[in-house]
Amino acid sequence: MTEQIHKRLIDEQVRMILERYLKKEISAKQGMYLLGLKRRQFFKWVKRYKEQGEDFSIECKRSNEHKRISEVIEEKIQNELKIEKSFIEDPALPIRFYNYSYIRDQLRKKYEQEVSLPTIIGRAKKKGFIYQDQRRSSMTGR
Repeated sequence: MTEQIHKRLIDEQVRMILERYLKKEISAKQGMYLLGLKRRQFFKWVKRYKEQGEDFSIECKRSNEHKRISEVIEEKIQNELKIEKSFIEDPALPIRFYNYSYIRDQLRKKYEQEVSLPTIIGRAKKKGFIYQDQRRSSMTGR
């Protein structure tokens, strides 16, 4: 049961087992054993088979395409980071650190773009928009 079902069996084998179960030629327990599924998953597959019939397939439907943000959004993140950096460098303002949640909110408001916080933080680290507190780093030696 370690391998996924679509790697162990082909569509026709699974269809045959489910069809035999529906015709009451085998029990649910036998069907679960043959497919290597637990009870809940087995009955989900039975339901899907009843709904889809001959179109039933066990193939993995994931795409290998990774989600990437466009160059336009990259530039917008950079612009917002630059604005935030100007606030940090201004001695008249009490801002000392980047507020990545604020940057995310600005991207959502101004440009109607959804970008995750880890993405923004990753871009900030990659482009050097990280604030290093000189006092803290000299004390810890890191």
